[in-house]
Amino acid sequence: MKIHAVKLYENGFMTQPFALGGEDGPDKFDPKVRYRSSLQNYLIDTGSEVILVDTGMPLEAPDMVPDENSTIYLGSRIKDYVSALEELGYKPEQVSKILVTHKHEDHTGELRSFPNAKIYIGAEDAEAMKLEGERVVRLGYNDGPYYNFPASQKIAEGVYIIEAKGHTKGNSIIIAENDGLFFMFHGDVTYTDEALYENKLSVIYEDKAAARQTLDRVREFIGAHPTVYLSTHTPLGFESLEALRVVDLAHPTETKPVGEIAYKTATGKYVCSVCGYVYDPKKGEPERGFPAGTAFEDLPADWKCPRCRQGKEKFNRA
Repeated sequence: MKIHAVKLYENGFMTQPFALGGEDGPDKFDPKVRYRSSLQNYLIDTGSEVILVDTGMPLEAPDMVPDENSTIYLGSRIKDYVSALEELGYKPEQVSKILVTHKHEDHTGELRSFPNAKIYIGAEDAEAMKLEGERVVRLGYNDGPYYNFPASQKIAEGVYIIEAKGHTKGNSIIIAENDGLFFMFHGDVTYTDEALYENKLSVIYEDKAAARQTLDRVREFIGAHPTVYLSTHTPLGFESLEALRVVDLAHPTETKPVGEIAYKTATGKYVCSVCGYVYDPKKGEPERGFPAGTAFEDLPADWKCPRCRQGKEKFNRA
């Protein structure tokens, strides 16, 4: 088995209130503290098939333009998903299965690019995305418990997808077993590994109680098994993979400073930092009562992202 990181964005950041403030409240944390952020998904080559874990942002998604109020910034785009995959030596037609951790667009943006792949996704998230057709497998988690996780489904030899509700209602994690190690691909159970060690939830979840239960189970599993924790939104994800670094909850990995941020000129559009939805003032949202030409600043204070229901404060300029 070979596991690769599909690197998509680099040199981003997230603030401590965003990353750790889901239960205690963002006000209990220091907004001046920033953690490194990025975007990468993963590929599992079993030797007989190529399996993707998530598929990044859509090709046409504009880059975010951060400012002093941004709570998370993915960073600058390195490559689009298909190009990054091809750089690793794989073609879209080789992919047989896609395991979706959850519905947000930074994890599902290029599902369309893999015509031969079955898409495995939690039923609630499939419903929210209106995914239909023979390629879509709505997970039933019908293979029983996986260690301390109550519900799982075997995808291939040594590869399991596990019910892990909370971040979204259909959220899952994936575990691959190889050479005595457990590789945990988790989407956004935590946004940064610092939250794993601090035992803190981010501010983004659809079910807080379920998110807490999932994080507790993740930490319990990691405490009992040699686990490489493969995060999506921090460089610690691919760094841990490259070093085959096993989590030791009593000894956190080093928090490195955020690098230089590449600031760009804004286009006038705004991008949801949680799910990737783009608000374009030129188009507005006529179906929701906001005609073309409605500036983002003129949307009401209680306006919500139509996809993930987050407020305006979760949007960055693009």
